[in-house]
Amino acid sequence: MIEEKKSKLSHNIILENRNKLSISGVNDVDSFDEKQISAFTEMGFLTIKGSNLHINRFNTQNGELNLSGKIDSFCYSNREKISTTNFISKLFK
Repeated sequence: MIEEKKSKLSHNIILENRNKLSISGVNDVDSFDEKQISAFTEMGFLTIKGSNLHINRFNTQNGELNLSGKIDSFCYSNREKISTTNFISKLFK
């Protein structure tokens, strides 16, 4: 019987009054500004859109991300994390 690969971290999202968002299972934050935050999670690439977005805390040890601001939407995609070492090594070949 084939076993499924289990995620290292559980992934949860808690949205409070559209101005506080707590996310667990975050592996890395790809980019952020006051209108958009992009992160790699255990369940795929997550994009959060809104206004006055601010990362209050990102704990890399346990994968917790807390942010505040006016949250308009969040969306998952299957985008893979690109290794910067591969990009840089290809650039200088």
